Amino acid sequence: MMSRFYLLLWLRWAIRLATCSVVLATLFSTLITAYMYIAQGMPKLDIEVVDALKDLFEFFFPLLWSFTLLLALFRSLKYIFNRCVGGYEFHLYSCDLKERLLHVGYGDLVKVWRKWFMLIIWLVASFMILSLAYTYMFKSFESIFDWFDIYWLFGFILIAGYFSFILISSRCKRIKVVKC
Repeated sequence: MMSRFYLLLWLRWAIRLATCSVVLATLFSTLITAYMYIAQGMPKLDIEVVDALKDLFEFFFPLLWSFTLLLALFRSLKYIFNRCVGGYEFHLYSCDLKERLLHVGYGDLVKVWRKWFMLIIWLVASFMILSLAYTYMFKSFESIFDWFDIYWLFGFILIAGYFSFILISSRCKRIKVVKC
């Protein structure tokens, strides 16, 4: 039953993380591309200009996604608390562990997020080491990191997110899993 809770919680979190980070990166990339188009005097939209705008968008999107992913990771943590999923829920307690926080604010999340984020980093690092070992033994790349980009990192973060939810209540005493 607990595996169902973690799976459903992870699915909700992954959808929120993906939606928030991709929408923000798309919005910011579009704004930068539009600004550059306007700053160049808004030339007539022909094939070359459209291709240039597309290239600008494709250049800025992964860069901005890296930043919006961090923002979305922080924001998404707030929404895993006090939500009944599969018969269980995460509760966040105050620093003295006496009072359950019914309304979790971003200020309440800073210390918890640091622990959770470090857990994510260690999990992603272990996935990268396994991936490097696999690519070194079974694939032929000129460089060891030819395949690695923000898209692979996002996939590793999603996988690590699942395991982090399982481990976080043992790593952070302020988080408890309770039946609802």
